[in-house]
Amino acid sequence: MPQKFPCKITQIVDHGDRIYSLFLEPEGQTPRFLAGQFLHLALDEYLPGDFWPESRPFSIASSPFQRKLLRITYAVKGKFTTRMEAELKLDSTVWVKMPYGEFIVNGQTDICLVAGGTGITAFTAFLASLNPTQPHQVYLFYGARSPQLLVYRSVVEEAVRCCPDLHAYFLSEQSVEGMDCLPGRIEVATIWKWVPDPLTVSFYISGPPEMLNAVSDGLIQRGVAPNKLFKDAW
Repeated sequence: MPQKFPCKITQIVDHGDRIYSLFLEPEGQTPRFLAGQFLHLALDEYLPGDFWPESRPFSIASSPFQRKLLRITYAVKGKFTTRMEAELKLDSTVWVKMPYGEFIVNGQTDICLVAGGTGITAFTAFLASLNPTQPHQVYLFYGARSPQLLVYRSVVEEAVRCCPDLHAYFLSEQSVEGMDCLPGRIEVATIWKWVPDPLTVSFYISGPPEMLNAVSDGLIQRGVAPNKLFKDAW
């Protein structure tokens, strides 16, 4: 069952282009959760017994084994995240309700993870859990507007070093000299080029709605079975 508890903001990371990461320290430990699940974050005070205030869902980017610190990443889009950018400071208190969601990656088969922008946070805990004995192939396509906004690239690269069966491809709409990225947005044609037998893998997609729809429609058009297609759509 989801639990409600206050958290103190212990760190705010400004990644540029109005993208931020928050590190949240809960009172006590967080409830147990699975990689791929999400939380609801409320800015207004919550009093037990009252109605839950306005909140927004965010994927939990931190590991389920790290239960004394939560990490989320958000892009400023809309009224709620604009409030977050304006109001949240170090030592601010927010309220969290978690865990939620069934977007759980099944690593018992070959899989392809498709992440646009902050959508990578749905996969970071799973990627950090990979080890050299991973029994199946994992393909990751991680894209952003610029190389600097691939904010979890170091997490992905560390996972690649730990797991030889993880194959990561970074994409950027903007080219920057010295940054090793494929050019352009994530497209099904790119996935088809780098995944050896794409009709045999399961696809997990997380990112902006337009990307979710474009990639999932393109995969279905190329013959991917609907039961091999999972979208992180709240």
